[in-house]
Amino acid sequence: MLDINFIRENAKKIKKAVKDKGLQLDVDKLLKIDDKRREIIRKIDTLRSERKKISEEVRQAPKSKWGKLVSKAKKLNNELDRLDKEYSKIKIYYDDLMARVPTVPSPDTPIGIGEKDNKVIYQKGKIPKFNFPPKDHIQIGKDLDILDLERGTKISGYRGYYVKGDGALILMGLMMYSLSKLVKKGFRPLIPPTLVKGFALFGSGYFKGLEYNPDIDEIYQLATSDKEISGAVSKEKKFLVGTAEPSLLAYYANEVLMEKDLPLRVCGFSQCYRSEIGSYGKDTKGIYRVHEFMKVEQVILSKANLPESEKLQKEMVSISEEMHKELGLPYRKLQICTGDMGAGKYKMFDLEAWMPGLKRFGETGSASNFLDWQSRRLNVKYINSKGEKKYVYMLNNTALATPRTFIAILENYQQEDGSVLVPKVLQRYVGKKKIVPVK
Repeated sequence: MLDINFIRENAKKIKKAVKDKGLQLDVDKLLKIDDKRREIIRKIDTLRSERKKISEEVRQAPKSKWGKLVSKAKKLNNELDRLDKEYSKIKIYYDDLMARVPTVPSPDTPIGIGEKDNKVIYQKGKIPKFNFPPKDHIQIGKDLDILDLERGTKISGYRGYYVKGDGALILMGLMMYSLSKLVKKGFRPLIPPTLVKGFALFGSGYFKGLEYNPDIDEIYQLATSDKEISGAVSKEKKFLVGTAEPSLLAYYANEVLMEKDLPLRVCGFSQCYRSEIGSYGKDTKGIYRVHEFMKVEQVILSKANLPESEKLQKEMVSISEEMHKELGLPYRKLQICTGDMGAGKYKMFDLEAWMPGLKRFGETGSASNFLDWQSRRLNVKYINSKGEKKYVYMLNNTALATPRTFIAILENYQQEDGSVLVPKVLQRYVGKKKIVPVK
């Protein structure tokens, strides 16, 4: 969400951002609605001022004049009631439009419609050449008895899966390895809630509009109601997060931080849940695209300083790159184009690891700089050295996610005898250097 005055002053830039990001928003209509909203507010303020004056006159006037003053006050109250109702209606419309206003992307963000227009910055690591017909992760997982898709589907439904034995140790090892890495880099680890209120998802931008829309938001809503501490049934909706990001950002909602404490670096481990409704028919085999998985997320809250926030974004990406290198995975870095980056993002980079079974690179991480778009929604501010309150800038990045990193390891480290080598940095968690086929 952006400041309405900024939108007015930069209407042309906002319109271009709407177009470049492929969004549906009439900026001129928003400004007209805002004109009407401001007009109503002015009228309400004027009438309230008049009502206050009448109240003072009543206290000072003789009883003989009370009737006329009370009648005048009644008319004012009736008009105020009408305007309040009118304001409530227009405020809903205004808030809905404001929620759809995008951040103006960085000047160097590629203009494009979708993922085909993303720009490859560079590629690192040697893509393996096999002296045998390589398998995909589905066959490898079955041969090693570490992946069971059939029973996963039986128990969980479409996109369900079990990871077993040494496979489970690799997955948990990836999480512990990434958490340890981030702690060494100065990030404070958290295990955040995965069951959250709607404001956390709206605030972080995981609702496309003001409210949850099951037709477009890839979020699971709980059907069962909670109970309040009083025992009464809660009317508040609850949702499952698709990443630790909303929980980590909402931790500071409605709080005012101090500039000396910024930047704040936190990382969170969580189970993640995604309905994948927008990905129907994509990657239907294996575990590349699933409904639930584990991930470690990086989040930074910084001062409202653009150069500093861009430096911090590079820092986060470099940590993820370091982990890809230590895992021995060939990867590439992409800068995401306008049409593939989402409404609130100023700049976005993806990392993709090479996956021999897919014969292509697959996304294993994503880093985004939102500037103050999220913090305005979540109302997170800080006091600067001048005593001024500013909205913080918010950034996030995938440290490591499963199961895609798991896929890349299985497929890149497979051997001719059917075994899979365990990356050196994970051997302490798996307890062995190689996973061999079940005999």
